[in-house]
Order: sequence, then C-alpha cells, then structure tokens
Amino acid sequence: MVKTTWDLILRLIREDEGQDLVEYALIVAAVGLALITTVNQLSTAIVSLYSSITQGLASVGASGT
Repeated sequence: MVKTTWDLILRLIREDEGQDLVEYALIVAAVGLALITTVNQLSTAIVSLYSSITQGLASVGASGT
C-alpha cells in the first residue's frame, strides 16, 4: 500500500500530460475575473448615467410647466 502510494506520487510528479489543460484553465479563470470586474464597474457607471438622465428630464419637466 505504501509503495503503491509512493509510486503514484512519483508518477504524478514526472508526468506533464495535463500541463496544457491546467494552463488554459488558469488563463480562462483570469479572463473571467477581469470580465466580471469590468462588467461590475461598467454597470455602476451605466446606473449613474441613467440616474443623471432621469433627474435631468425630471427637472426639465418641472421647470417647463
């Protein structure tokens, strides 16, 4: 049992077949985090813009009568 576990650990250290897949997964995760951050900041800016537009239209309607 101990020898089998040790052999498995050594084999996992020596083999690099899944290295590309792990690298691509890390790249996708980094791009995903960047997109989430960008969308979050963009949504805040859009809400602020929409709010200022509605306040401007409300003031035009109030002063026009």
